Amino acid sequence: MTSLKQRSAPRSAGALSDAWERRTVLVRDELAAASAASDAKTARLKRLRLEKERQDAEAAAQAPQTTKPAARRARAKRVTID
Repeated sequence: MTSLKQRSAPRSAGALSDAWERRTVLVRDELAAASAASDAKTARLKRLRLEKERQDAEAAAQAPQTTKPAARRARAKRVTID
């Protein structure tokens, strides 16, 4: 059987520092990838919104501007008491 000391990896200050640095770089890269994906999604949604607004403006410009006549209000009947 091997003892616990033989199975465990040697832990020196340099090895711990290297492991910490690798994890830091990995997290930084993951955050950068997530940020880039979010930026791409935002840009795509903005393009879609602007295209829809342009289409709506064209449709509004082509549609005839008809106005409905104002509805007449019924007069209130006056009741007089003698």
